[in-house]
Amino acid sequence: MKLRIKNETAPLKSVVLGQPNSLGPVPTIEESYDAKSYHTIMTGNYPTETAIISEMAAFEKVLRKYDIEVFRPDVIRDYNQVFARDVAFVIDDKMIISNVIADRADEQDAYRNIFEKVKWRDIINLPETAHVEGGDVIVWNDFLFIGTCFSEDYRNFKTARTNEYAINILKEYFPKKRILDFELNKNDREPYKGILHLDCTFNPVGTDKCIIYKNGFVDESDYLLILDIFGAENCFHVTDQEMFEMCPNIFSISPEIVVSDSSFTRMNRHLRDEWGMTVEEIPYREVSKMGGLLRCSTMPLVRE
Repeated sequence: MKLRIKNETAPLKSVVLGQPNSLGPVPTIEESYDAKSYHTIMTGNYPTETAIISEMAAFEKVLRKYDIEVFRPDVIRDYNQVFARDVAFVIDDKMIISNVIADRADEQDAYRNIFEKVKWRDIINLPETAHVEGGDVIVWNDFLFIGTCFSEDYRNFKTARTNEYAINILKEYFPKKRILDFELNKNDREPYKGILHLDCTFNPVGTDKCIIYKNGFVDESDYLLILDIFGAENCFHVTDQEMFEMCPNIFSISPEIVVSDSSFTRMNRHLRDEWGMTVEEIPYREVSKMGGLLRCSTMPLVRE
């Protein structure tokens, strides 16, 4: 397979979609590794496997509607494999294997059948102490946007998934990219106060637009930089509640077509009426209760 990911929105050809089968029992509070899951466990609202299977089937149906090649990881018994984005990700023609948190270390074994389709020279394995997950990495032509946590308490946050060492290594592998790192607010228990990944607070759509949540960034200057790059008139701002519902984390099939949660009424209307986009709406509320949404569920491999 010849990998090709130059940006987040070019017409999609091949993608990995996460695996909803055999999720296992509801995690305990101690087993939760993101604020949204912690919240849904505490409120007794954690989703059922049946609901997750139904929602991901709807997502796959939309992808296949547009003749996209869809791969799925093998099933690991009693293991959450919904969020493919964090296992590995593609920049240009290279696949970077993530160093995920220990809770998810076994997950990569289920992707062997997919990794084997890629030339070994096109796969980058990072040093063990270089931590990065695909949700924190957004490829945008000459730019590489990366979410991180520079806090001295980095190791104390389960939601701190990408460190400075990994960013420095990516700079070495992609010297021609303009790499911008954005420090994100972190909180392991309160989903209104913390951002798990960059794509939970910022996501490009179309050819020159983006969805953004201002309060996800530690430094306002990072937020203003994004506005400067895209233009303030090309940025759709989400509210605190919309961030909690995971509005930024939609998925682009092409510059003109996005897949979005059917509950995102205000944003979907804006995408259609103001930006002229086709919005494929599917129910994805149950998946959102586990801390990710549509972009998190995918690992794009080839875009035009």
